[in-house]
Amino acid sequence: MKIVYSYNKRGFEAEMFREEMLALRDDRYEFIPLNHDPYVDPSRYLRAQLLDNLYYARDAGLMRLYVDIKAMLGDLGADALLVDNAFPYHPDFLRKLDVFKVLRTTDGPMAAYDRDFAYVHAYDQVLFHSPAYSRDMGMEEKLRYVGAKDVRFWPLGVFSRMYDRSRTEETILAHERDVDVVFVGRAVPNKMPLLAKVQKAFGRRCVIRGVSSLKGNVYYNVKFGFPGWWRPIAFEEYVPLYQRAKIGFNVHNRGDYTVGSYRLFELPANGVMQISDGGAHLDAFFKTGEEIVGHNGDDLVDKIRYYLDHDGERNRIALAGYRKAMREGLMSVRLRQAGELIEDGIRLKKSRGRAAMTA
Repeated sequence: MKIVYSYNKRGFEAEMFREEMLALRDDRYEFIPLNHDPYVDPSRYLRAQLLDNLYYARDAGLMRLYVDIKAMLGDLGADALLVDNAFPYHPDFLRKLDVFKVLRTTDGPMAAYDRDFAYVHAYDQVLFHSPAYSRDMGMEEKLRYVGAKDVRFWPLGVFSRMYDRSRTEETILAHERDVDVVFVGRAVPNKMPLLAKVQKAFGRRCVIRGVSSLKGNVYYNVKFGFPGWWRPIAFEEYVPLYQRAKIGFNVHNRGDYTVGSYRLFELPANGVMQISDGGAHLDAFFKTGEEIVGHNGDDLVDKIRYYLDHDGERNRIALAGYRKAMREGLMSVRLRQAGELIEDGIRLKKSRGRAAMTA
């Protein structure tokens, strides 16, 4: 089965996505990477209405992408088109595209109405990365509610570049780890109160890195009493930093309702014991208390202190999380899972078509 995987990434991430697909050697599935980023700046179509405006105007870059993807699918004899990240394909274009169409959502509830829900009717299948959505319902129920035809859970994972493949169960915890607590992520206002609380509690023992700006750093320090400067980090620096860390904590934009980030898998893949929000949804990814520890925000500092003081328990959970990540969370495994889900979706669509003809 040939699956064209269309995504938008740049630099390190673009190479990482492409390498992962090309490295997959499987008799059943072949993933062909297409980075749609160069065609149109994603900021011009990140929201569904913006894409509709571009499509109406017959934007040159967008039209060139449509010509190329149509030719690519035909030349390859592709069975499916899997679309990830910012979605550049207008539903009216997809309506005429004779291929099994798959939407991969990763934005979560904070952006779903802008970036996801407007498109689900145009795809044969939707793969969602987290079962969490809101207090009222889970993501699967919400996607069906807004009209998705076939909905499947497909978690994120860890790319080969984001962990040290030379490490094993015997060596992953064998070296010295001189960083007590680590967090790598984007400096967004929803996360700042809890991040500042942890940073103040542990001082220089807590290393926080990620995407920020001068304005964001000034706001963070003035608003929360100068907890510390948020320094940038290159993708190449993630693994060396994680290999130094004992505990990594996870904070999502809407807490339990947005759990499921790449960080959730990168931490254990590097032997870091993880404490994360996510509530009951955590068990969809790791066994709480065995492979990961949950927090509710209020108890995060106390839990970090406890596991820093109890090396045996911390290492036991870190090793169990590492085993789970290596067994199920690698992107090579995830891609095969996607192939199985898409293959099953194609069978389901055909059976529904036959049933409709005989009804």
